Amino acid sequence: MSIAVRRLGRRPYAPVWEEMIRYTEARGENGADELWFVEHDPVYTFGRAGRPEHLLAAGEVPVVRTDRGGQITYHGPGQLVGYVLLDLERRGWGPRELVMRLEEAIIRLLATLGIEGERRPKAPGVYVRGAKVAALGLRIKRGCSYHGLALNCDLDLGPFAGINPCGYPGLEVTSLARLGHALDWEAAGRLLEPLLLELLDPEPDTARPRLAAGGTHR
Repeated sequence: MSIAVRRLGRRPYAPVWEEMIRYTEARGENGADELWFVEHDPVYTFGRAGRPEHLLAAGEVPVVRTDRGGQITYHGPGQLVGYVLLDLERRGWGPRELVMRLEEAIIRLLATLGIEGERRPKAPGVYVRGAKVAALGLRIKRGCSYHGLALNCDLDLGPFAGINPCGYPGLEVTSLARLGHALDWEAAGRLLEPLLLELLDPEPDTARPRLAAGGTHR
């Protein structure tokens, strides 16, 4: 079954989150899988286990407590957000398999730009020389995923100073622009889309792209 791609443009966070929930709750066992690309208005989002001490200074940025995994992160203009609405049971995948594949797609995107991305054990996301360039947060409900990834493209990194990103005090955050590639979020999405589809599409069932368990993509 192929994955449908939706490009939502710039949208406030909460209505898109609510739409993901409705989509996931309404889908049956043969429901279509979808990949949504979106840019959000400025917002801090907490995961289900998010601890309030990781919000240092919200300022004028709204704060939303969500149902995804993870701690706190920032979304804003210039960041590519990719939501993955997949039936994992159909693929026989657990959450870790999906995380690995999302990380791998981002690592492959970075490689096309001449940037070496890496994973960190027990800290989902993608890093470049210790700085986080992409965050991941997922929810699995009745065997189906929603939420997804956030790739920093060409955005103001200042709001990350108001939080402990992903619950890690002092964690440095970077962007494609800071790494020398000022792609807007739509251009980055066009590059990431085929990489995600290759790694997430279940056809054929036996296709399992070779993934690096840790460190950089080989």
